[in-house]
Amino acid sequence: MIDLHTHTILSDGDLIPSELARRADEKGYKVIAFTDHVDFSNIDFVIPAIIRVCEKINLNFRIKAIPGVEITHVNPVDIPNIVKISRNLGAKIIIVHGETIVEPVAKGTNKKALESDIDILAHPGLLSEDEAKIAAERKISIEISARKGHSFSNGHVSRLWYEYEFPLILNTDAHSPDDLITDDFAKKIIVSAGIKVEDVNKVFHNSYILAKSKLDIGFEI
Repeated sequence: MIDLHTHTILSDGDLIPSELARRADEKGYKVIAFTDHVDFSNIDFVIPAIIRVCEKINLNFRIKAIPGVEITHVNPVDIPNIVKISRNLGAKIIIVHGETIVEPVAKGTNKKALESDIDILAHPGLLSEDEAKIAAERKISIEISARKGHSFSNGHVSRLWYEYEFPLILNTDAHSPDDLITDDFAKKIIVSAGIKVEDVNKVFHNSYILAKSKLDIGFEI
């Protein structure tokens, strides 16, 4: 399992990063990204803290860790600026909290995020065809989610993937150890989203390609 969207006590998760990594390792994970929620109030201390712990994990654990952020409920007009700040502070994986149907995310968040220097648009809800085209053109990954609520629109996103072929990935959006999943369960979620069985490995491969591009060290799958 390669999971590029998780949360720790640095935002609203239950565990410190090291424990989440250890539990993910036991679950069979190869790579985990810590992508705690940020806005302008906490970005300056969250990213350096995640970078420090990822360095230690990558030295001493089997699992590999990538420092990242999930830009959350930021006004769309401010997204390009906070994305730039995130990059400058050293975040390797930049996610924007998309227009999930279960939260009051500002309209226009998806489009402004996809026009910015991000890696993943998380749980985008009712992603539009225009947004799908932008993601495909800019090679930005669109997430289907294992998380309750956010997963409601997985089928819609999968349908657009078949039409526009943007990079599609599966993440857990884990906030607790119970949210971590095995490869076998991940396959079930992907198929349940409307992806053909023969295409499941394409989704896994997209996560591998993105993770590999963000790690300075190798890993085996």
